[in-house]
Amino acid sequence: MFFRHSNEMWSEFPELVPGVLFAEGIGSDVDVTDRIAGYHTIAAERLAQGSESEMPEIQAWRRTFSKMGLKPTQYRCASEALLRRFRQEGSLPQLHPLVDLCNAISIAFAIPVAALDLAKISGDLEVRHADGSESYLTFSGETERPEPKEVIFADAVGQAHARRWTNRQSGLSAVRDDTRSVLIVAEAMHDEARSDIPRLVDAIAAELAAIWSITATQGLLSPSSPRFDLTSATNSQRRQKPG
Repeated sequence: MFFRHSNEMWSEFPELVPGVLFAEGIGSDVDVTDRIAGYHTIAAERLAQGSESEMPEIQAWRRTFSKMGLKPTQYRCASEALLRRFRQEGSLPQLHPLVDLCNAISIAFAIPVAALDLAKISGDLEVRHADGSESYLTFSGETERPEPKEVIFADAVGQAHARRWTNRQSGLSAVRDDTRSVLIVAEAMHDEARSDIPRLVDAIAAELAAIWSITATQGLLSPSSPRFDLTSATNSQRRQKPG
């Protein structure tokens, strides 16, 4: 099993910088309140200097959405939507410790971060254009059909685990209380992405180690190294476990 972006995506968006982590041993019986507070403070300080729409990370995703034929103020990348809600309400909803952590890091860096339950993904996962045959499960339980050419996270059996790229994740692979193995993906388009994505990935890895005592497997993808091998990552982590 592997995660990758299609060759077409790399060709159309050469500025893309993705970071990926695999972690096994996630649980929901932990308290991350103190861990996420620092990231919320960083986000609040950034927002005090200007709205999320002025941040270079968000502006880059807005340009990307426009390039995909989407109205950026109608369809926002996940980090912009979270920052907007955080600015308006002063907090974010508590959903699951890992999701809350990823959301906090996302608003601190203004970069979209997706956490997916690997048990709900069938085969390889690829960021690619939809062909119109894929199915997408909403959080309310409804099934949608992504439009042809829409950018989705698609697995081997045609399940779309995200729509409009970084706009909306699927309810199917959402992290829940019974989630144990996760794939975490962060993607950026701005000029400083090549330095910011490694820092973001390192921050998530450090938190996974501190909270769950997990050593995550990390990867930085590029056109010359576009594939993250989850089978090797799984085997590596299992070899590290005692017994």
